[in-house]
Amino acid sequence: MSLILATIDPETTPRLRAVIGRLSRRLRPTAAAVAAGLTPTKISVLLHVARAGRIRLSELSEAEGINPTMMSRVIADLADAGLVERASDPGDRRAAVVEATVTGRRLAERIRRERTDALNVALDGLDERERTQIEAALPALERLAEELKGDRS
Repeated sequence: MSLILATIDPETTPRLRAVIGRLSRRLRPTAAAVAAGLTPTKISVLLHVARAGRIRLSELSEAEGINPTMMSRVIADLADAGLVERASDPGDRRAAVVEATVTGRRLAERIRRERTDALNVALDGLDERERTQIEAALPALERLAEELKGDRS
């Protein structure tokens, strides 16, 4: 269902979608991720696991919006690369948990740092008014991200 409020300019939604896409594509290819041969999906999963600590595969699949079969493949690839470890859940042997290795946590931190550095350089190229506008928009963008998280349709 597509509901557009009358108070929103009809051009806002496509512009916002396009700029989010461009920002996402430009932040993905960090030197660390490229050197590790990670796809955008593997980067996202690794960052999530490194941030979450020990997490059940089912929770990770749901949080990332990836079907369990695909998630198992991604985790297998990350495990083969020495970035995560997979084990049985001690509370439920039928379930699996995953955790980032030391190497995986270091790589995740390097990817985050490179992305932050890239944003700092780009923000430095904007004038003070533009930086202030971006800062003021952050709460609304964070809320928008939460709204999208709940809408998996």
